[in-house]
Amino acid sequence: QVQLLESGGGLVQAGGSLRLSCATTGRTLSSYHMAWFRQAPGKEREFVAAITWSGSRTSYADSVKGRFTTSRDNAKNTLFLQLTSLKPEDTAVYYCAAGGMFGSTGADYMWWGQGTQVTVSS
Repeated sequence: QVQLLESGGGLVQAGGSLRLSCATTGRTLSSYHMAWFRQAPGKEREFVAAITWSGSRTSYADSVKGRFTTSRDNAKNTLFLQLTSLKPEDTAVYYCAAGGMFGSTGADYMWWGQGTQVTVSS
């Protein structure tokens, strides 16, 4: 069993930055590939970024490429998402997920956090 807890969300102006964290308990983080997804009001959940268990590979949605960076600290069992150059359309609840597949769909991940709200004002 893996439990995930996101933090770091908040209200920020367009062009600003935030750093999201995802702390894990249970099995060690290094056993799993990790990802970030987001869901805006009235929209379906969408893939944001993924990182392999070792951190050697990352993948990003085109909409965030060059602005968001995901990283992990396996010693601290924590996943990060650095958000920069934020836009109003980045407003969403951001979720971290863990699983055995390095993919961009929700089905690739078995465990999910509760989410943290990111709101970008124009």
